[in-house]
Formats: sequence, C-alpha cells, structure tokens
Amino acid sequence: MRTTLTLDDDVAAMVAGYQKRTGARAKRIVNEAPDSSTGQYRVQPVTLGRCLLPGLDDVTDALASTEGDGFR
Repeated sequence: MRTTLTLDDDVAAMVAGYQKRTGARAKRIVNEAPDSSTGQYRVQPVTLGRCLLPGLDDVTDALASTEGDGFR
C-alpha cells in the first residue's frame, strides 16, 4: 500500500540519521519502528545522589532552605 507520510522535522532528522548509519530504506525504518502502544518503553534510571535538603515533608521549610526566608 502506498501512502504519503508527513513527519515532524525532528522525527525526519532521526529517520535520516538512522538511514545514514544503517543504510536502511526509510520505508523499512518506519515499518519497523517500535509500537508505543505496547507499553514496552524502557526507562533508564539515573542516580541523582542524596537529597541536599534536610527534608521535603514541609514545602515551606524546603523553599526557605533553598531560597532563603524571603522566598515569598
């Protein structure tokens, strides 16, 4: 089946980059793109280190710790 596909600029750039790296045709790249409706998206965890505030239970205290007492 033939159809016209309009891609956003960032998606078109990703397809072009993948096409350049692999030599695959755009048709194959689009047809083999991952299906986001399957819910199999992988999130890579990142360690951010320890919290630098004494606690986050009280928003007022957290803001005062980071922005000073005159945060309002």
